[in-house]
Amino acid sequence: MDQAHLFAIGVLLAWLAGIRVYLTVFGVGLAGYFGWLHLPEALQATQSPWVLGVSGALAAGEFFADKIPGVDSVWDLLHTLLRVPAGAFLAAAAMSPNGELGAGMLATGAGVALTSHLIKSGSRALLNTSPEPVSNWTASVTEDAVVVGGLALAFSHPWIALAIVVSISLLFASFVWWLWRKLFRRAPRPQPG
Repeated sequence: MDQAHLFAIGVLLAWLAGIRVYLTVFGVGLAGYFGWLHLPEALQATQSPWVLGVSGALAAGEFFADKIPGVDSVWDLLHTLLRVPAGAFLAAAAMSPNGELGAGMLATGAGVALTSHLIKSGSRALLNTSPEPVSNWTASVTEDAVVVGGLALAFSHPWIALAIVVSISLLFASFVWWLWRKLFRRAPRPQPG
């Protein structure tokens, strides 16, 4: 693959890590372990049986924790410290032909992971204001499906996946902004008469 394709894949991995970091690492490692992909040197650590086991167990734990309203927001808050550096690593590792991580790609990956994480956690915090759990479960299952589908599409058609990711990010950011303004709009002040 050329550098442009690797850049797109790196950005996509960072974006997916901002949503489901363990599932992203597990998916990349699994693809490398079974030989579905030839991973760059820096990403080959993800195909280690230890990394696969730990990331798989944590992905399963996140699958269940993310379905419980309130718990998902605490989980997101705690994982802010993990998703951003993991996204930075995945982005830089995808672009690294010799195992060295470039500062520019680390910064790009961190920014992309932080953006997707903020959109995810912001939308989930707003969904938690709803008293029924169905919207939370639906959002969580959708996020799981997006990450699995995104991983498959990232390696087969990275430019299509990148266009979809940018579109989804813009739509969700607009929706969260609109909903935030709708829910927390100040009541008009009475005019002195």
